[in-house]
Amino acid sequence: MDAYLKTSIWRQFEPTILYLERTMRACPDHLWCASMWDTRDKPKEMAQVWYVAYHALFWLDLYLTGTEDGFLPPAPFALIEQYDDGPIPERVYTKDELLAYLDGCRQRCYATIQALTEDAAERNCAFGWGEVSFFGLLIYNLRHVQEHSAQINMLLGQNGVITPDYPTVIKDAAP
Repeated sequence: MDAYLKTSIWRQFEPTILYLERTMRACPDHLWCASMWDTRDKPKEMAQVWYVAYHALFWLDLYLTGTEDGFLPPAPFALIEQYDDGPIPERVYTKDELLAYLDGCRQRCYATIQALTEDAAERNCAFGWGEVSFFGLLIYNLRHVQEHSAQINMLLGQNGVITPDYPTVIKDAAP
């Protein structure tokens, strides 16, 4: 795959991951378990800041593989996100745990993009919500992380926390 295209994709992913990181770091402890919306028929934890960050990271990690088959998140995280009706994690994940997961995902994302070939980009990826090429899944993944970062950022702003701007300029180097 063309080096320019790989660099261009990374230049979009890195600010998106950095935005999630800065947003998580900006979250004060008293809002870490704050609910962002009414969950109605789902567990209340699914709308809390920590869980939304975990959800974004879990799927970032999983989508970088292109398949659910054989995927396991690193400890202490559980393989539970694929189930619409729970279960939820047995405990609240700490900011430090999730920031470490984010760093691992950042490294993996960069490596995945750098190793991308045309054949790998065209590979069909099937999930419960549909099928897409791996390249299309990368773009979907980027949008998914951005969506949840913005949700957390909005909650922080609504609670008087000075929130980070979306980074627009990044370095070309590896993370």
